[in-house]
Order: sequence, then C-alpha cells, then structure tokens
Amino acid sequence: MKSSSGEVLLDPVNAFEALFARVDRPGIRTAIVHPVDMLSLSGAIAGKEKGLIEPVLVGPPEKIMRAAEQAGIDISGVELVAAPHSHAAAEEAVRLAASGNVLALMKGALATSELMAACVSKTGGLRTERRMSHIFVLETPAWPTWLLISDGGLNIAPDLTTKRWIVQNAIDLARAIGIEVPLTAILSATEMVDPQIPSTLDAAALCKMAERGQITGGRLDGPLAFDLAISKKSAKTKGLVSAVAGAADILIVPGIEAGNMLAKQLDYFAGGVAAGIVLGAKVPIILTSRSDSALERAASCALAAAYLKWTRPAA
Repeated sequence: MKSSSGEVLLDPVNAFEALFARVDRPGIRTAIVHPVDMLSLSGAIAGKEKGLIEPVLVGPPEKIMRAAEQAGIDISGVELVAAPHSHAAAEEAVRLAASGNVLALMKGALATSELMAACVSKTGGLRTERRMSHIFVLETPAWPTWLLISDGGLNIAPDLTTKRWIVQNAIDLARAIGIEVPLTAILSATEMVDPQIPSTLDAAALCKMAERGQITGGRLDGPLAFDLAISKKSAKTKGLVSAVAGAADILIVPGIEAGNMLAKQLDYFAGGVAAGIVLGAKVPIILTSRSDSALERAASCALAAAYLKWTRPAA
C-alpha cells in the first residue's frame, strides 16, 4: 500500500516485523504478572516463541495451569513462581525486578492500577528520578513509519514536570527502536500559545526545556494541532514553518483521555496495531490492554527488549 505521496506504507499483515528483527536473541528474563487467562498467557508464550522474552510466570499455579490447558499451551519448561492472588503476584514480580532476578515485567490478567501500585510503591525498589509513563507504538496503513503516542495509559492529568519525563521517555524509546532524532509534536487544540488553554503553555515550556538541555535526544515543536503534526499540506496552508509539522514520530498528548482515544481510534478505525510499554522505572513494564492480540503483546515484549538492548547492551 502507498500513500498519496508515493511512500510505501507499513503492511499490517506483517505488522511489527521490523521491530522483531531489531531484537537480539535470546529473550530477556521477564516476570509475567498473574497470567491466569488464555490471552495473557498466550501473549507471554508468543513472546517466548519469537525469542523476545524468557517468561517467569508469577501467580496461582493451579489457575495458570488451567489457563494453559484451555489455550492448548505446554508450559512444562517455563519457570513458575507461586503467589496466591493478583496483589501478591504484583508484589512478588516487583521484588524479582528490584533484585535483578528479572529484567522486565509484563502485565497479565490483573488491573493496570493494581500492577502499577506495586511498581510505584516507595518500598518496591523500582522508582527512579523519572516519572513513569506509558507509550503506545503503532503501525497503521495511514502512516509510513512507527507512530509513538504518550501518555495514553498511565498519567491522568500530568503537570509540567511529569510531561517533561513523558517526553523524555518517549524520545528514548523512539531512539531505542531506531529513530535517530525523533520529531516530537506537543499536541493541543491550536498552534498558538493561548493562556486560556493550559496545554499550549506546557507545550511552549517543554520546547524551551529542550532548548536548554532539560530534554535531550529529539527535536520538539509545539503547541501543534493534530492536523499540523501529521499533515505537511495543513502546515503549508496555515503558513507554519516547522521541521516537526507533517513528519512527527511522537505525539505528546495533553492528558490520558486524548492519548487513549487517539491510539484506539487508529487501532480500530485505521487498521492499526498497537504495542505498549511503561518506562521510567528501573525495568521496562510491558503494559498491554486486556483486548490486545497475542501479536500486539509480543510486539510489546519486543519494545522492552529493544529498550534494554539500547540502554544495557550487555544485558
């Protein structure tokens, strides 16, 4: 498939193949938190089969075995760490990560809030100077490259300090998957700085922070309306001169509602597929939706592996 400009677009049939190809084998040792349903267990095993992760299943053994039987999966050679329920599984997985026993965490059949409560706990050992943030990575026939969207899964109404780390985490992930200088659009409803629209003030401040070296590795512009971020024609029509406009690799949204809806609209309306990960902790956290396919879960594993390869080449 090609765009109107003749660019070759990504083929959803072979979604994330370029991402899978970036990751060295063998897979990273990853704690799968409470994988007691067929979909979460299948996603973990799909990551193992692609050589992306070496899963450690953390949860009630009898429920995990039942899910494996229902899915027709042989887990006889997979390490299992017993935990009586989802809350205990989250705490045990965080302990394994904090001690260096595993290099990543992956959400199973439990609420995001339950897993993240254990991850952000002051006593859990996973917190860093950074704020944790979620990043969607999408492939869609509507866009010629990977498109990163943040934060649509973790921070509800981020302040400027949190947005700084949201931007930095997204830039780092983009670089880890091969985008050398990520073009980052700070989205709002307009390209004009308007005191009545707080997200435009944050966007202007983030761009200044990048100029002063408080955000590194990418090129920022904002505020930008969505059409300006993804359409060169729109930018030209509105007389906007910007290296980011019409070519954004990363879309930074004002709040969780905008990010979540934008990513899912591209997923459901534009034939896209989406992987997801949380950065900012001591280990990457593979955070998938309950409705994500095994492919999307495996791609999320690949993001964690690519990020670790970028940050810890010997890991």
